[in-house]
Amino acid sequence: MTAFTERFAESTIAKVQSVQAYFALAGRAIGFAFVRPFYFQDLVQQMDEIGVKSLGIVLLTGFFTGMVLALQSSVQLQAFGISSLVGRLVAGSMIRELGPVLAGLMVAGRVGSGIAAQLGSMRVTEQIDALNTLGTDPIKKLVTPRVLAALIMLPILTIINDFVGIVGGNLIATVMIGIPTGQYWRTVWEQIVSGGFTLHYIPNDFIQGLVKPFVFGGIISISGCYFGLNTTGGTEGVGQATTRTVVLSSILILVVDYFLTQILLTVFSP
Repeated sequence: MTAFTERFAESTIAKVQSVQAYFALAGRAIGFAFVRPFYFQDLVQQMDEIGVKSLGIVLLTGFFTGMVLALQSSVQLQAFGISSLVGRLVAGSMIRELGPVLAGLMVAGRVGSGIAAQLGSMRVTEQIDALNTLGTDPIKKLVTPRVLAALIMLPILTIINDFVGIVGGNLIATVMIGIPTGQYWRTVWEQIVSGGFTLHYIPNDFIQGLVKPFVFGGIISISGCYFGLNTTGGTEGVGQATTRTVVLSSILILVVDYFLTQILLTVFSP
């Protein structure tokens, strides 16, 4: 019993230290964004890697999600004779919830694993130790550009995902439900307006839909960098780091999404 208690205590301490190291890495990475030298070329490269190269999977996911959402919702709305409101349902669901979450999960699977694999390979081949020897802080050189790129590009990918999803819903509404395109987009705008405006011109739905991917981008990039920098055990360790990154990022996205939704609904409640 004593041995079990000791193992449990050691495991708990290790978990707490891991959480502390995770947030310490996040703090240092963001802090280095305001300290010279600025690795602008690395930032642009990571924006291309995280944003541009993820565009295809985001477009595909958003388009078919909007189509499925319109198709399923039309069946339920027809029972109440209000199938013309399918545009409102698609727009509200995509902008507030499905767009940010699906974009985050897709990027977590593609980008998060890639970041962990890159940094993990550098760790096991001692390239990161070489940076320290040369007097370059690996967090500033490797982590900060990736974090900033994710914070910038994930909201942009979410906007694209939202729009493509609404367009996919328009296709189903027009072809299969028989709703005119003009009427569909009018109900989409009615949904956006019904959420109210901030500063008289920024729809509250947009703010709610962009706060989430900003947070998700930080989760994905920090998780990938954390597990990548702490990789041990050679190539097998690299594989474990990528798996842990995707799993932790996906879980955190879903958990944090709930709490963010609760907070945003409270803040922007009419």
